[in-house]
Amino acid sequence: MYFGVQELEQRKILFEVSIPPGEIEYLEDLRQISPIETQGSVELLGNTLGEIRVRGHLKVTMGALCDRCLEQAQIPLDSDFDLFYRPPQEAGHPAAEVELHEGEAEIAFYDGDGLQLNDILREYVILSMPMHKVCSEACLGICPVCGQNRNLKVCACEEKPVDDRWAALKSLIN
Repeated sequence: MYFGVQELEQRKILFEVSIPPGEIEYLEDLRQISPIETQGSVELLGNTLGEIRVRGHLKVTMGALCDRCLEQAQIPLDSDFDLFYRPPQEAGHPAAEVELHEGEAEIAFYDGDGLQLNDILREYVILSMPMHKVCSEACLGICPVCGQNRNLKVCACEEKPVDDRWAALKSLIN
């Protein structure tokens, strides 16, 4: 679904779509398991020289490797979004370092004369993924000695004691 600036100048656009897995490409280690169910609105903000606001709700289940055991993990995302997009600052000039003012760090830029919904959703899903992806909070991970997945089989490996020179740093964590 494409939202053109010329159309947005006329009216606010409402959307409600379901995007099946495989239609949006993600990072190598990230895949879409369920359809993206999303609804919302897109509008051109007045007196902003082309700033577009996209708000709505997104629900999807994503799949990624568990950071602890390397098995597949399912990560449900169900949240509201409120995004702002601006046209490039000065058309025709190469990108240069500019000072960002308060609030501008959360504004993205669009090229051309509009926005593609799939691009917006792809970016939002990637940024919404948790830093540490785990299959479950109770995941035991992989044995650092033998490499066995501790969720599937208990191993009898002995872990080496921690070097005493680092004991003072361990107290900072607790």
